[in-house]
Amino acid sequence: MFKVGIIGGGNIGEAIIKGILNGKEISEDEIIVSDINGERVKYLVEKYHIAGTDSNERVVKLSEIVILAVKPKDFEKSVSPVKEELNGKIFVSVLAGLKIEKIKKLLGNNTKVVRVMPNTPALIGEGAIGVSFEEEFPEEEKGKVLSILKTLGTVVEVKEELMDVITGLSGSGPAYVFTFIDALAQGGVKGGLSYSDALKLATQTVLGAAKLLKETGEHPAVLRDKVTSPAGTTIYGLHALERGSFRNTVINAVEEATKRSKEIG
Repeated sequence: MFKVGIIGGGNIGEAIIKGILNGKEISEDEIIVSDINGERVKYLVEKYHIAGTDSNERVVKLSEIVILAVKPKDFEKSVSPVKEELNGKIFVSVLAGLKIEKIKKLLGNNTKVVRVMPNTPALIGEGAIGVSFEEEFPEEEKGKVLSILKTLGTVVEVKEELMDVITGLSGSGPAYVFTFIDALAQGGVKGGLSYSDALKLATQTVLGAAKLLKETGEHPAVLRDKVTSPAGTTIYGLHALERGSFRNTVINAVEEATKRSKEIG
C-alpha cells in the first residue's frame, strides 16, 4: 500500500510530489503516480524515485489517499474504469471549478471528498493552498489530509463556496506576480539596467517585501506608508500606478479568474 496516490503527473501533480517529499513526512516509496503519458511517468519515477504506472485503477486500489490532479475535462474518463475500487477511499481533488457534490456523484457516495486548490510554488514548499472538506468528514482522516497539504505551504480551510475565489486569487496568482516582476524588471531596463540585473533586483524586491509582510504581520498599507516619504520617489511611483488603475486591474483579474472557475464547474 502507498500513503499517497496521484492520478495526473502534470505540473500540479509534480508540484505536489516534490512538495510532499520536501516535507520529509512521506518517503519516496510511499507515493505512486499515474498518467496517460508514459514518458511523463518515466520522468517522474526517475527524478523522484517514486512508483509509477499507467493504470489509474492500480493507484486507487493501492493508495490510502488519492489525489486527482487531472484536467477537469479528463476527470470522468480518468475515474470511470476504477468505479469498483472507490468505496471508502479519500479523494483529494485539485480540479478547478468542480464542486464536491459533482465529484461525489461521479465517484459514488461511499467516497470521502476533499476539494483543494494549490498553486505552483508548492514545488518548493511555498504554496498557498485552499481546502474545503465535505460535510461530516472524519476528523482523524482530515488530520491526515492536512498534514500532507501543510508540506506544500500555507493552508487555509474555507467553505466550499469560496473555493472559486481561491482559484482566482492564489491558484492563478503566481501568473499575476510573474507578470508584475517582469514589468518591474523592464522598468529597470528602460532606465539603463541589463535585464539580468533588473530581474535579479525585481525578484528579490518581491520576495523580500512578501517576507517582511509575513513576518511583521503588519497591514500592507502600514508597510507601504513607511517607505513613502512626502514628495519622494515612492509616492511619485505609486501615483503612476494609480493613474494606470493598478489596484483596480488586479482586483478585476481575480474577479475574472473566479468567474471562469465557476464556469468550468
